[in-house]
Amino acid sequence: MSKSLQAIRGMNDILPEQTPLWRYFEGTVARLLDNYGYKQIRMPIVEFTELFKRSIGEVTDIVEKEMYTFEDRNGDSLTLRPEGTAACVRAVLEHGITGGGQVQKLWYIGPMFRHERPQKGRYRQFHQIGLEVFNLDGPDIDAELITMTWRLWGELGIRDAVKLELNSLGTSESRGRYREALVEYLSAHHDKLDEDSQRRLKSNPLRVLDTKNADTQAVLVDAPKMADYLDDESRAHFEGLKARLDAVGIPYVLNPKLVRGLDYYSKTVFEWVTDKLGAQGTVCAGGRYDGLVEQMGGKPTTGVGFAMGIERLVLMLETLEQIPEEISRQVDVYLCAFGEEAELAGLALAERVRDQLPNLRLQVNAGAGSFKSQFKKADKSGALYALILGDDEMAQQVVGFKPLRGQGEQQSIAWDALAAHLATCVVQG
Repeated sequence: MSKSLQAIRGMNDILPEQTPLWRYFEGTVARLLDNYGYKQIRMPIVEFTELFKRSIGEVTDIVEKEMYTFEDRNGDSLTLRPEGTAACVRAVLEHGITGGGQVQKLWYIGPMFRHERPQKGRYRQFHQIGLEVFNLDGPDIDAELITMTWRLWGELGIRDAVKLELNSLGTSESRGRYREALVEYLSAHHDKLDEDSQRRLKSNPLRVLDTKNADTQAVLVDAPKMADYLDDESRAHFEGLKARLDAVGIPYVLNPKLVRGLDYYSKTVFEWVTDKLGAQGTVCAGGRYDGLVEQMGGKPTTGVGFAMGIERLVLMLETLEQIPEEISRQVDVYLCAFGEEAELAGLALAERVRDQLPNLRLQVNAGAGSFKSQFKKADKSGALYALILGDDEMAQQVVGFKPLRGQGEQQSIAWDALAAHLATCVVQG
């Protein structure tokens, strides 16, 4: 027998019972970004491979081991995007929307792809909401990004479950001086480093600070600190950011080992982490990348942004049971009609109600059925109320109104009064 068809490992279907929570999360974020004056941009899923090599860095784990790269029929090397910043920078450069110092505050949403070992909270196709700001170089915009996420956690009810970690990587010049000092220190302890850190020492030594290996972490205790090598400009920028977070009352932890996994970061880097998801503790991360646009062929343009993982944040909402009641209920009212004449009248009545109450979730029974079977479907739908149209109701031009959850007797409502009655009852329910 042929093998049954199934999804690729690490690329998951999001089923109908899961999508309401996704839509709630995505809608909450979109509304918040609208309120802060950010505009949405949509980029292709596939880009030329060179884009990511030039932006992320050829010696990063993403480019070396994790990208989905292939040749198309023209012989061009293409890659499924592993992250959104590089594609967004490419888009603003291609269309010239940051030229002349134009400030752009943009956000995007969509799938990203990395060939990693799938585990809970980490997938090969995963979804992110990302945000990028161009041509603003002060700590005020860095603080705004962090403040927005802090407000989002509050709206979602997960603020107590996340922690903000901060660091500054300085300019490329100060980071270069720190890199030399770090390499000198780690080289003197080479034999105590794990194999992966020994490899990174030659290619990307700052990533050694990210290690999870206990022996290497012990070596790093006495390693040089980036804070001691910061230039005056970066130090003032970082102090300005901290002052603004203090003013808003956002708690944070300074983490000198926080470097992020991409080469383009400079100055501010930050992560929101949690201990509620096991090993996958980062739910939102970002920072400043003031040299990236120029590195990709544009004029000097400052940039800062972040990305948040939708799968992990949806999982957090489920784990912490922060799911609004209305999310689990997809139907407010279920209309049962018995007989063809009642079905026709019910269809017209339902459309009139929808005209008057466009946000009401009203489902009309399809497939006919007995009184018992239709009521069974009404109950299974999760609706708060059932509407009943039969011969008696048709003769009187009324509809039966029956509560399905909790107390209340069935009553008859005139067709013309139904929308007003539903508006009151559904809000109260």
